[in-house]
Amino acid sequence: MGYEPLVQQNPLRVLNMGRENNQMGLVMARAGLGKTALLVQIALDSILRGKRVIHVSIGESIEKTKTWYDDILQFILQEHSVTRPHELIDMVARHRMIMTFKIAAFTRSRLEERLNDLVLQDIFRPNCLIVDGFDFEKTDRESLEDIKNLMENMDMQAWFSATCHRGDPRVSPTGVPAPCHEIDDLFDMIILLKPESDATIQLDIIRNYGEQVSGGKGLRLDPTTMMVKEM
Repeated sequence: MGYEPLVQQNPLRVLNMGRENNQMGLVMARAGLGKTALLVQIALDSILRGKRVIHVSIGESIEKTKTWYDDILQFILQEHSVTRPHELIDMVARHRMIMTFKIAAFTRSRLEERLNDLVLQDIFRPNCLIVDGFDFEKTDRESLEDIKNLMENMDMQAWFSATCHRGDPRVSPTGVPAPCHEIDDLFDMIILLKPESDATIQLDIIRNYGEQVSGGKGLRLDPTTMMVKEM
């Protein structure tokens, strides 16, 4: 069955994330504000549009990451009328692969080796890469350029999460906080998660397809479900 209605009703549609294959996106926030929840919703949006997703979880278990997908899928099923929910659950499982790395073990060469193994053996051919837990504080520009080059060569979209800290005042001219303030030009889309006084979390869209955005897109995370909602 087709899932176009779910794609059209997804609040993330305003970002038009499926427009290009080899873009790189970044989700930034302080610890515990919903970076993983947003990355999973971005991954599910890609899957519902017929893409295959590799979710790289750095420093976390496969089980914990899978639980995020299970929980968010349940919220989607509760909010929308899906005729055969088990077909949707099975489809997501077939189009998503979770891969784990230890923090010190994630490099372009090791990622490329594992991706090539999957593709060359015709096990899984991904269109989108999710990287949750990448340590931007201990990486350099060249390493990230290497990964960007890999994504371009494989014609893949990639999304990263990064943790910023309240006590670090460094920020780029476009408003991207440390530790990504000096490499923000490598990303086509940048989203900051900012807590609001009503306990919701605003999606502050700083860049969308390379263009600086003023005023964001009117999206928030529900603090109870961590689902993206339109304001």
